[in-house]
Amino acid sequence: MIYVWEEDKNLRNIKARGISFEDASRIFEDPTVERIDDRFEYGEVRVYAVGVVNRLEITVIYTDRDDDERRIISAWRSDPHERRSYWRHIGT
Repeated sequence: MIYVWEEDKNLRNIKARGISFEDASRIFEDPTVERIDDRFEYGEVRVYAVGVVNRLEITVIYTDRDDDERRIISAWRSDPHERRSYWRHIGT
């Protein structure tokens, strides 16, 4: 899988949330809990994923463009509800 993103959005995310999209893409190295992000009509299927990087739960919004390309849209430190849901689904 190739991970891509808009660099200006990545820099804004680092400044606002302290998480680079490069680091965020690492949640996919281990199990994730995912659901479709249907809060708005985006014109594409967006996925809301929670996983762990460096022992921190991270939430990532992404869309798959092709079979081998995943575009990172946003990432942040998961809130308490997201963290509980993740661990409940992962089972540890």
